[in-house]
Amino acid sequence: MIPAPADEFELTAERFGDYIKLERACSENTKRAYLSDLSIWTAWCRRNSRDPLDVQADAVSRFLLEAQIEGRKKSSVQRLGAVLRSFAKFLQYDGQTDKVPRLAPLPSREEKLPEILNENEIQRIINACEDGTALGKRDRAYIELAYGAGMRASELCGLRLRDLDPGSGILYARGKGDKERAVPYMGAPRRAVEEYIAEYRPQLDKNKAEWLFLSRNGKQLHRETLWVILHKRGAAAGVPAKRLHPHVLRHTFATVLIRNGMDQRTLQELLGHSSIMTTEKYTHLDLSLRDYYDQYHPRAK
Repeated sequence: MIPAPADEFELTAERFGDYIKLERACSENTKRAYLSDLSIWTAWCRRNSRDPLDVQADAVSRFLLEAQIEGRKKSSVQRLGAVLRSFAKFLQYDGQTDKVPRLAPLPSREEKLPEILNENEIQRIINACEDGTALGKRDRAYIELAYGAGMRASELCGLRLRDLDPGSGILYARGKGDKERAVPYMGAPRRAVEEYIAEYRPQLDKNKAEWLFLSRNGKQLHRETLWVILHKRGAAAGVPAKRLHPHVLRHTFATVLIRNGMDQRTLQELLGHSSIMTTEKYTHLDLSLRDYYDQYHPRAK
């Protein structure tokens, strides 16, 4: 098939991005990830004189096989295949094809337990933030909250002052798909956040910003900045960089609670997972979320 003009494909890809975000209620970050993976398919099609809008089973199989030969991880190949399945369904939804092709089964996903930090490493990272500066107090509040409440980096960046209710020890986070959930934060995390807000955040707040975590210029932090902070403080604490991946504090939070007896359904609600299958990776009566958190998390005391 003659490849579609580049501008035609770009318009289709743009509509696909809107479909992912609006019709499937995914976040802007997920939309960007889908389009990034789709661009890998597009480049492969151009190299092989194929139309990227013609998502056929034989072409997809060759594409995924070559991706494996190139050394991509199974999880990466599996994700590429999943994106193409979604793209093929979108092309039918968009009226560009009559039926969705029967694609070959995706390669099995590697079963990999999330890496976590131990309590000593966490404490060393927190101690490394204590440099007497407003940025140090900000970093401590972020790390205490990420570990003590299990929040995603994007959720932490999106926190506004009005999202916190210190009296009840509850904050309101917006997760994937812009879904809001209540998250307990008590004990050490609440003390760190309150100290930062009362004594140090005003030093960073240049323009009466609404965001909880601010840059040195008083602007909203981006999640990439949080990863930089974790690596910086982790290096100062002597924690190997390979152990400081973006979700390590969230994974550690979840694993600590499971090891101390929290049930999966409650943890699912705390983490904001839409599926219990996602929560189950942390495991081999009904109290409130706050009571569970207070009972099981070591930094809630």
